Amino acid sequence: MTISVQSCIHFSCHIFLVLFFFLVHTSSQSLNDQEHAVLLNIKQYLEDPSFLSHWNSTSSHCSWPEITCTTGSVTSLTLSHSNINKTIPSFICDLTNLTHIDFSFNLIPGDFPTPLYNCSKLEYLDLSGNNFDGQVPREIDRLGANLQYLNLGSTNFHGDVPASIGNLNQLRQLKLQFCLLNGTVAAEIDSLPNLEYLDLSSNFLFPKWKLPWNLTKFNKLKVFYLYGTNLVGEIPDNIGDMVALEKLDASKNNLTGGIPSGLFLLKNLTSLYLFQNSLSGEIPSVVDALNLVNLDLATNDLTGKIPDDFGKLQQLEWLSLSLNNLSGVIPQSLGSLPALIDFRVFFNKLSGTLPPDFGRYSKLKTFLIASNNFTGKLPDNLCYHGMLLNLSVYENKLSGELPEFLGNCSSLLDLKIHENEFSGNIPNGLWTSFNLSNFMVSHNKFTGELPKRLSWNVSRFEISYNQFSGGIPSGVSSWTNLVVFDASKNNFNGSIPKELTALPKLITLLLDQNQLTGALPSDIISWKSLVTLNLSQNQLSGQIPHAIAQLPVLSQLDLSENEFSGQVPSLSTRVTNLNLSYNHLTGRIQREFENSAYAGSFLGNSGLCSDNPALNLTLCNSGLQRTSKDSSWSIGLIICLAVAALLLALLASLLFIRFQRKRKKGLDNSWKLVSFQRVNFTESTIVSSMTEQNIIGSGGYGTVYRIDVGSDYVAVKKIWNNRKLDKKLESSFRAEVRILSSIRHTNIVRLMCCISNEDSMLLVYEYLENLSLDKWLHKSVKPGSANKVPEELSSMSAVIGSFGYIAPEFVQSTRVSEKIDVFSFGVVLLELTTGKEASYGDQHSSLSEWAWRHILIGGNVEELLDKNVTEASYLNEMCTVFKLGVMCTATLPTSRPSMKDALQILQSLAEPLFYAEKGFDHYYDARPLLKSSKETILNVDHDSE
Repeated sequence: MTISVQSCIHFSCHIFLVLFFFLVHTSSQSLNDQEHAVLLNIKQYLEDPSFLSHWNSTSSHCSWPEITCTTGSVTSLTLSHSNINKTIPSFICDLTNLTHIDFSFNLIPGDFPTPLYNCSKLEYLDLSGNNFDGQVPREIDRLGANLQYLNLGSTNFHGDVPASIGNLNQLRQLKLQFCLLNGTVAAEIDSLPNLEYLDLSSNFLFPKWKLPWNLTKFNKLKVFYLYGTNLVGEIPDNIGDMVALEKLDASKNNLTGGIPSGLFLLKNLTSLYLFQNSLSGEIPSVVDALNLVNLDLATNDLTGKIPDDFGKLQQLEWLSLSLNNLSGVIPQSLGSLPALIDFRVFFNKLSGTLPPDFGRYSKLKTFLIASNNFTGKLPDNLCYHGMLLNLSVYENKLSGELPEFLGNCSSLLDLKIHENEFSGNIPNGLWTSFNLSNFMVSHNKFTGELPKRLSWNVSRFEISYNQFSGGIPSGVSSWTNLVVFDASKNNFNGSIPKELTALPKLITLLLDQNQLTGALPSDIISWKSLVTLNLSQNQLSGQIPHAIAQLPVLSQLDLSENEFSGQVPSLSTRVTNLNLSYNHLTGRIQREFENSAYAGSFLGNSGLCSDNPALNLTLCNSGLQRTSKDSSWSIGLIICLAVAALLLALLASLLFIRFQRKRKKGLDNSWKLVSFQRVNFTESTIVSSMTEQNIIGSGGYGTVYRIDVGSDYVAVKKIWNNRKLDKKLESSFRAEVRILSSIRHTNIVRLMCCISNEDSMLLVYEYLENLSLDKWLHKSVKPGSANKVPEELSSMSAVIGSFGYIAPEFVQSTRVSEKIDVFSFGVVLLELTTGKEASYGDQHSSLSEWAWRHILIGGNVEELLDKNVTEASYLNEMCTVFKLGVMCTATLPTSRPSMKDALQILQSLAEPLFYAEKGFDHYYDARPLLKSSKETILNVDHDSE
């Protein structure tokens, strides 16, 4: 009986286990099928994108690269960088076990996707780099108690950082960088007990705010980024209680007061960025943060000495103390730091000699000590490991010969040692250093002759105010990348070799105050890029080549104090700064230069004459000279010719009048004039005057004419020619006409009337004679090409005469608002940084839309910038200006910053211009847009964790 009972129990257990595993398997299979169906529905919702072509019914979804499964169930969905432009599907949380969602860097529009609140197991959410709008939801804590990672950065979210974030108790990383946040920051963030990473950086629209948190409570925080958030006040002393802190960036703010001593006592601190604030006082002298790798305190008001304890920082790679008021000497121990790569102390009041071991024990790449009071020689070991890239020691009192190591330092890119007391010869190898781009040694006491060969990469060659001698070598033709050649105030002699004219990129050529002789080569016509030419105070002779008048961009010309003779060539009026004084020139001054602006341009040429007494030259005899050889038959011949000419003119006038009557009749039948004020002309007057000689420019959307209407001139913009109007463009045109016809403002050029027929439309503006904003943008003519754009222009509405500048809401409404101005301003910023026109794009898009697409898919901004003006020294600034242009051209007006906010961002970029290189007159400056030749590129990109 007992055996029977035991057998029964044993059998029952087997039955139970079989049923249990059967039910589990059935449930698991059901869940698997359900998840597969949900994923295929997501694919269908996204309209079957090609990148999901492998999502099909025959393969296991757990094998798809975008999916991660745990024990057979979907726990992770990653669809980043996929060009998704639809909202997140509302049924996504039907994947009930999802813990990880990544939709970063797509084009997802709309508000925050609240259906995600239903994902109860969510631990990781990344929605960064999308086109989300609106505010971060006040109920953001509904994302669940399990959330550990939240990234909403690089979106259009604005408003506050909500207090409910403090309820996400498991949150470890919170990233809200580069948004449009412009409200308050929740004090409750310090209630997050597990927070390790907090990034609010690059929210330039925050109002001024102070840290609202008890920093002592951030005892687990490792990364703390507050760069560019308009932070004010002092750094709290209890910041030293953040014992886990590894990286702190509070740079580019308005912090004041001293640096708390506790900061330099944090054992785990590796990176400390406090540059571009208003911090004052001395740097704390006790330094126990021995793991520091990056330390940047530049652009503050710090005083005192460089702490000796910095010599204990054995891990230190980057040290920037530039643009402060530091004094004293550089501690000798800094020269022995084994990891030091980048050393910057320029623009201070430091003195003494330089530690001799700099570069001996570390792989030094950057050594910038310009504009101090250092004396003695350059250290011999700066390029000991052959990795030195930038050497900038200008504006000091350094002396002696250059170390021989410079002749063997093939890695060197920039050499800036001007305005010191160096002497002797330049080391032979330095002239041909393979990678050298900037060779700037002016204002020293160097001697010797120029080499026949120069580094292939040199673009800026400045050796003025030295004691170089000999001739300019014929091998100069191999210096093909040369942009600036400044050899003024030396002892060069001989003639200017014709090979010098074979430099296609040359913009600035300064050879004044030497002993050059002979004629100026006629081959100068090949200087197509030359802007500035100064050959004054030499002994050059012969005639000034007529080819000089054909240099297309020459604007600064100084040939004074030479021995030139003959007549003045017919120069272009582009030459705005001209000096031909004290030569032996003869003849009459061309009429374009007979005004007081050129009063000092022709002095000391006894053979020159002018009709303008203001030029202080001999007055020309304008009377017609008669000689005894005049005879009565020649007078008769003249009379006969005059009568014949009069008859021909009369006949031509009759034919022209008849033609015009016929043409006017035809014009009146085809053109319609709609005036917005009283005008003293007809449509036929305008149309008949639209001839080639009246064209003042043309661009992507039409041609601009200057037309005489009797008492004044008007500017006529002809849009579309012999083609039907695209509906979108026609709507934009109609909106523009409605807007301009109803506006009266001193900063907006007045629209007088509109003339149209079936194929063309004309906008007739008042004509204001002045320069154009567009010449700084590109070659296309915009409305400003004929109309003045005042420097004090406070409204960008004036540029709406060209499509691509028009905000989207213009097409539907005639309301003029600040946000419309912001949009137009943003387009101008995009033009400046990309070199492209506002109309750039396909037939359905513009430059602003093109820029948005690229930045939202996570494209490399540097690849979009105008290569003609892009240089490493100001690349960060151009990227920021580009991103500001993108922010200003947001589709929704509420997503755009105010002009005040935009101005603050631009002003923050302009601050580094304070420490641009000194000693170079802008007259000779050939540097492009925004180039400041800064001595530093402040690194604000951080490692993401």
